[in-house]
Amino acid sequence: MTTFGELAPPVRVLMGPGPSDIHPRVLRALACNTIGHLDPHYLELMNQLQQMLRQVFQTRNQLTFAVSGTGSAGMECAVVNLVEPDDVMLVCVNGVFGSRMADVAARAGARVVTIQRPWGEVFTPEEVEQAVKTHRPKLVGIVMAETSTGASQPLEEVAEVVHRHGGMILVDAVTSLGGMPVLVDQWGLDVVYSGSQKCLSCPPGLAPITFGPRAVEVIQNRKTKVQSWYLDATMLSQYWGDERVYHHTAPINMTYALYEALRLILEEGLENVFARHLLNHHALRAGLEALGLEFTAQEGHRLPMLNAVRVPEGVDDATVRKELLERFGIEIGGGLGQFKGRAWRIGLMGYGARPQNVLLLLGALEQLLAEQGHRFRPGTAVATANEVYQQQQAVSAS
Repeated sequence: MTTFGELAPPVRVLMGPGPSDIHPRVLRALACNTIGHLDPHYLELMNQLQQMLRQVFQTRNQLTFAVSGTGSAGMECAVVNLVEPDDVMLVCVNGVFGSRMADVAARAGARVVTIQRPWGEVFTPEEVEQAVKTHRPKLVGIVMAETSTGASQPLEEVAEVVHRHGGMILVDAVTSLGGMPVLVDQWGLDVVYSGSQKCLSCPPGLAPITFGPRAVEVIQNRKTKVQSWYLDATMLSQYWGDERVYHHTAPINMTYALYEALRLILEEGLENVFARHLLNHHALRAGLEALGLEFTAQEGHRLPMLNAVRVPEGVDDATVRKELLERFGIEIGGGLGQFKGRAWRIGLMGYGARPQNVLLLLGALEQLLAEQGHRFRPGTAVATANEVYQQQQAVSAS
């Protein structure tokens, strides 16, 4: 009879595009006793989870919950509930996840139109307005934090343009939620989805989502059934709402984990969380630039939680990532699509956005890049990053 070894995953420092490092309190929550998905205690937990999600999304939307599935399930849920056959959906594509959204919309029966920007660049309100005037879409999809390029897309003016011309805006906030402001109500975003495994520092498996009043009205007045039974928001709203109508068996322990992850964020305070991500980004950026590494995203539009840099000339992408993992226990991501083999994607997400991770990675990169003949002043990356932290300490003390 075949025997199988005891489960013993290695300890890693997760600094890729996700999943991120998990806080010990979240890991402990996962190990709590499993109860039934209609148990009164679990139903009350769902209520509190929704309240916390509204705070993190910064919204009053009633239809706010966690889809039982990864961030991609959140994307599908957002699209299939708002799209009916032959509806026009405009998708803004400047990386892998814009392309994925367009694919999802086409499979849902939409007539998909795309506008494109070079990878690493973002869209202007004027570009979106021109496309909206031309195609008159029911729905405009856009990625706030493009994980394949590290680009940060401004949303407020884009949303205003879309609404002025009678459309709705759908936003991918998988990487941004919990790491930078996602102002759903202030910006007038109609539907926003995310994932549990990025800046929320929870294992992958749940997709927070929120539907605004315009989106809810569209869902309530559909002419056809939602393409997906599992992701039908009308049925999910009955499960997450006061009726508690059985829909599916929810992932109980994952709900515990997300509950505790959101509690951690709100205990720290959203503004403090955002400042922490930004500070560690500035330190990492200073260190990477001291090594001569260039960012893939345009200046002024770089994500604090996902730092995408070009692999230096003469350096082997796969070798560096392999050595980081095997010798230092650090995981970073390789490039996707156009950036495959040409970029590294370095995550500073949630619990992983802390100085010890930044300094550990920079020290390891210095050693590995030197071994590959890349020229830089030894010790410069760590020293430069430390200067950023020291300057912040001086400001805080004054």
